[in-house]
Amino acid sequence: MRFIISNVGDNMNTVMRRIGYHPIKWSDKGELNCVKPLMGQDYPRFHAYVKEEGTTLTFNLHLDQKRPSYGNETAHSGDYEGETVREEAKRIQDLLR
Repeated sequence: MRFIISNVGDNMNTVMRRIGYHPIKWSDKGELNCVKPLMGQDYPRFHAYVKEEGTTLTFNLHLDQKRPSYGNETAHSGDYEGETVREEAKRIQDLLR
């Protein structure tokens, strides 16, 4: 699920930590790769790629249901829509607006 938040006052690392996400690494596209585990375990977890452009953050959010299980491939069981993802997107938007 993609959405945009405008007029964010802090840098991206600070914002993501404030809303409960753990930054992992930067992608080659300039996106910050972040996760927020659910239920105190590694999976399931929310997974967000976030790109900063000025004071605007563009989120690409999904829910990883389980660890990738295809050898060295990055394919996984992810939900990009659905009630849980919509609720998390709304929670993030409410916190940052």
